[in-house]
Amino acid sequence: MTVLFFMWGFMTVFNDILIPRFKEAFTLDYFHAMLVQLAFFGAYFVGSLIYFMISATTGDPIAKIGYKSGIVIGLLISAIGSALFWPAGAASYPMFLAALFIVGLGFAMLQIAANPYVTILGPEKTASSRLNLAQGFNSIGTTIGPLIGGYLIFQYFAKTGAHGAESVKVPYQAFCAIFLVLAAVFFFIRLPHIGEGHVEPGAGALKHPHVVLGVIAIFMYVGGEVSVGSAIINFLGQKSVAGLTADEASKYVSIYWGGLMIGRFMGAVTLSEMRVARKQLLLVVIPLLAWLLLWAAKSAPLDAMHGDSTSSVFTLWRDAFVSNWSAFKIYLPFVGLCWLLFQFSQSLAARTLAIFSLTVCALLITAIMVGGVVAMWCVVAIGLFTSIGWSNTFSLALEGTGIYKSQVSSLLVMAILGGAVLPPLQGKIADLTGNLQISFIVPLIAYAYVAFYGLKGHRIGRKDLTA
Repeated sequence: MTVLFFMWGFMTVFNDILIPRFKEAFTLDYFHAMLVQLAFFGAYFVGSLIYFMISATTGDPIAKIGYKSGIVIGLLISAIGSALFWPAGAASYPMFLAALFIVGLGFAMLQIAANPYVTILGPEKTASSRLNLAQGFNSIGTTIGPLIGGYLIFQYFAKTGAHGAESVKVPYQAFCAIFLVLAAVFFFIRLPHIGEGHVEPGAGALKHPHVVLGVIAIFMYVGGEVSVGSAIINFLGQKSVAGLTADEASKYVSIYWGGLMIGRFMGAVTLSEMRVARKQLLLVVIPLLAWLLLWAAKSAPLDAMHGDSTSSVFTLWRDAFVSNWSAFKIYLPFVGLCWLLFQFSQSLAARTLAIFSLTVCALLITAIMVGGVVAMWCVVAIGLFTSIGWSNTFSLALEGTGIYKSQVSSLLVMAILGGAVLPPLQGKIADLTGNLQISFIVPLIAYAYVAFYGLKGHRIGRKDLTA
């Protein structure tokens, strides 16, 4: 299951690389470039809507076919979408969007099956901990993805003559092969069967007010997270901020998503039931090791791994590691702040969600009001504090829903539509104002609502739920 979470994290973050690549290849404005996210995350909405309609009319499909079959079906659909990137390489932006849409349909099925499966593998009280752990492996994928994707698309295939849209064809054929292998693996292995009972026809999940508010919170959370990630490369490329090239900025995208990895593993620890002493030790060791991993990953001399370079890769890596200290010493205090906020959260999922979302709001306000290196690191560091948003919101919305968990899951996955709607909206504001910086007001509003859900929304209609 962790391999599965890793894989869709790795692929999802590739969209952040595709946006500047397609913007250049097809001469697009910000709005049309952001349609990459509309196609991908719009598929989540369409796929989940179809699932919910089937569930409401005939009963829960997962209860009939099982979690394993749901995962296999999702992997096969994603493989088909990835394969379509090859014919789309003939300079067809609409076909690229169609291929991404099909990949997204497969991911929607994977999300509907995998997320509730992870939450019901143990007590409801520690569901947030398990989901944060699984999402931590998802974030390893999103951390590695921009480094590999940026290198392949902006450097490797550019050197081989595959400029423009053609540079994305081969990576997605590799994804197709991986999905087929994973589908075969999941088809033949045995997964523990855990049943919640058969869901009768009807929209019983919507009878829970905290579920409805949770669906909106997921919409806002995903939309805010994707909006920030989608804008980082262009944002850091502005002279008023950092003036970085697309290739160099793509490495900071990996730091952004790497922050989610750090926060999610820390969330898995702090929301678990392990002994306090062990918990405090891991809350120090995990972020420091992950910080070193990000530092080392960003310093990787990928150029030396291709071509006729005779320099030692390890020597170049060491030199880059030392030179990057000036950047990573700025990131370290944000990691320390993340640790401090986990202490204030007192191992409560709702409180953690509220505190972290309010911190994201503060960082966004700072990024909007100032420029330069301060704005740069405020935006990059958001990953640390948006980390637990998905897992905590998802598990809070699932609480107390009993046999309707899969139906609730389809509604929550449907809300991933926020990742399709808010990035183009942010792009439109940037186009109209001529100021990408002011467009960050879109994720600011989104995270303000998520903070509300953590503070109060998750308890509405749930009188039995403790603060």
